[in-house]
Amino acid sequence: MGVEYKDYYKLLGVSRNASKDELGKAYKKLARKYHPDLNSGDKTAESKFKDVNEAYEVLKDDEKRKLYDQLGPNWQHGQNFQRPPGFGNFTYNSYGNMGGNAGGGAGAGGMGGGTFDASSFSDFFETLFGGGRGAGGMGGGQSFGPDPFGNFGRKARRGKDVEAELALSLEEAYRGGRKTISLTTSQGNKSLEINIPAGVKEGARIRLAGQGESGVPGSGAQPGDLYLKVRLQPHQDFALEQNNLVYDLILAPWEAALGARLRVPTLEGEVEIGIPAGSSSGKKLRLRGRGLGSGAAKGDEYIRIGIRVPESSSDAEKELWEKLAAASNFKARG
Repeated sequence: MGVEYKDYYKLLGVSRNASKDELGKAYKKLARKYHPDLNSGDKTAESKFKDVNEAYEVLKDDEKRKLYDQLGPNWQHGQNFQRPPGFGNFTYNSYGNMGGNAGGGAGAGGMGGGTFDASSFSDFFETLFGGGRGAGGMGGGQSFGPDPFGNFGRKARRGKDVEAELALSLEEAYRGGRKTISLTTSQGNKSLEINIPAGVKEGARIRLAGQGESGVPGSGAQPGDLYLKVRLQPHQDFALEQNNLVYDLILAPWEAALGARLRVPTLEGEVEIGIPAGSSSGKKLRLRGRGLGSGAAKGDEYIRIGIRVPESSSDAEKELWEKLAAASNFKARG
């Protein structure tokens, strides 16, 4: 029975004669757009992320792209793809390499950064290149892994996924970048360098492929993945409200009444802002784009005004307060 055809060029939004550079740019743009770390819980984005990875895995490799292009006019039919003659002796093994007949050499290499594994490929990919389903239904292709007979053509069980907590300061979450962490696992202590996406949010998960529990030794099974769940640490200056930062700025009564220019902290350093005259306690001033998140979902920083009066006043100060009270028509109530 046929399977649904996947147009890899269409998935990446490129022409069929696109160069490797064009493929790479299209892939990076779409992978960033649909990355699970930036689309937590969005199943549609997760599915598109897998499709984009699968399409790039084929088209970036000369041999796989050549085989895929040999579909010729069949690709236009869109549905019920049948594996054409000549594809039966190619497989895709559990290590992400293209092989020929039994004993053939390795070819294509890894999965483009190690963030995607062969078990996530579609039926179309496996029908075309083999692997993942065992020898029985691959049109003559060998089963994957170092021992094609040890598992009787069945896929070896991969290692378990592991989840750990990653504590970040607001500055680290805002800037993103490389960070070295130490973990204690069932295999012992290890140090890992990770890439933190800029603007990462509380509760987001960062996936480290192949850093989970090991598979059964000698079975050819891949290790599981490590998921780091982000926990943002409390900050001395800012409160966090979803993607927005809130900073409490305390003013003297005359600053609130007359206005002022003051410096306030941000996660990129201090900036100077203008306080409008007549600012009441509770008023918020916005610094656009200074919060967490990325793109259209990036938050802001809000400066929340508070007013503090002196706990005690000198005789001269009391006299001035009394003159102000007598001269003012302002009513705080009603």
